[in-house]
Amino acid sequence: MTLLGLIVLFVIAAAVGALGQAIAGYSLGGCLVSGIVGLVGAVIGNWLARTLGLPEPLLINIQGQQFPIIWSVIGSAILVAILGVLTRRR
Repeated sequence: MTLLGLIVLFVIAAAVGALGQAIAGYSLGGCLVSGIVGLVGAVIGNWLARTLGLPEPLLINIQGQQFPIIWSVIGSAILVAILGVLTRRR
């Protein structure tokens, strides 16, 4: 994958991570953190979909690499919700 492909992938992951944070109702940080949350959310979402035997309805192909949008949003929301519960002040 070229540098341009990685940049496009990270921008999409940042948008997905920001959407996951908005759904969960908890923000972990700025654009860089949203990108990391989106990438980790993609891993969590893919694992969840494969474990439950669910289809991947919306895939984006970036230079041969497929990025699952729906499962990334769900995985990001799950990740942010768990981190939000663990790190909230009482």
